[in-house]
Amino acid sequence: MHSDQVQPQQAHSKFSDVLDPAIYEPLPDDWLIAITDVVDSTSATRSGRYEDVNFAGASAIAAFGNAWGTFDFPFVFRGDGAAFALPPEAAATATSALRQVAAFAKRSLGLALRTGLLSVRDVRANGRDVTIARYAASQDATYTMFAGGGLKWAENEIKRGRYLVKPHMDTAQPNLTGLRCEWKPFASQRGEILSLLVEPTARSGAQGFVSLARRVLSILEAGPRQSNPVPDAIGVPKDEHTQVDPKRWSTVAAGSDFRKYDDGLRLTLDCTREQIDRVETLLVAARHRGEVNFGLHRQSHALMTCLVPSAKPDSHLHFLDGMDGGYSKAAEMLAPAGLAAA
Repeated sequence: MHSDQVQPQQAHSKFSDVLDPAIYEPLPDDWLIAITDVVDSTSATRSGRYEDVNFAGASAIAAFGNAWGTFDFPFVFRGDGAAFALPPEAAATATSALRQVAAFAKRSLGLALRTGLLSVRDVRANGRDVTIARYAASQDATYTMFAGGGLKWAENEIKRGRYLVKPHMDTAQPNLTGLRCEWKPFASQRGEILSLLVEPTARSGAQGFVSLARRVLSILEAGPRQSNPVPDAIGVPKDEHTQVDPKRWSTVAAGSDFRKYDDGLRLTLDCTREQIDRVETLLVAARHRGEVNFGLHRQSHALMTCLVPSAKPDSHLHFLDGMDGGYSKAAEMLAPAGLAAA
């Protein structure tokens, strides 16, 4: 079974549609989930190594896709890590890629990258699920959204030491062709770059969370370009000799993953301080009622890591995070499990 047999055929072009649980389809029991995360990413970003953290975070997606020969598999970038799903026949390829990127992160970046692999069957046996939908950020960039609570559960299990893929320091270099950090950070144009994670609790109920998430989006997306942190004006490349075609830049700006659903809302936005304050007030009240758990972090710049698959150079994928801790800092602010209602 290949990945295009399980991905939903329709890619939704309206982001609020991906909040609807009805559009998600389950992955087969025998599929596998790979999870990676940079250990102690907050310390690394605090010391100014945010680009290395993001590069390590996206590396498993690039390494597996290049080794498997296609990027037609469900994946999500999470700032200091990633998650992706794969058919059982790709298990050996994924294991090798995970070992390679962990060794690469340690050897070349000085970062400890935790990696794990487990079956969807294991997730379901523990009361969670892994379901997917597709969101078309633009005509050239489509991203997978995940729901069901399975990725969150898997991430916690791997952090506890279960399902780990142990690195081999003598492994070959991963094939990271197409993965690059070619742009200087984007300064906020409207006030602050917001990194926001909002997750449902057991008490919230599916429709209650959808309603709250849509209220959050309605506040944050009010204004120019739905608070996309990638500016309309052409970004500044790190290589000052690079000539940037305006048409290419417009593709880049339209196709970033600044909004996604990954067992909850995961947003990197350029907002006014008033917008952020309104959302924070709304979410604090919802957390007090035990309906959500959230982490919110403000910073001055956003970062973009790009993946341009060699087989599909028009399918530019652009992964966004905040520069000063971003998603990893927001995740630190999530209340421990069981305390959301306190």
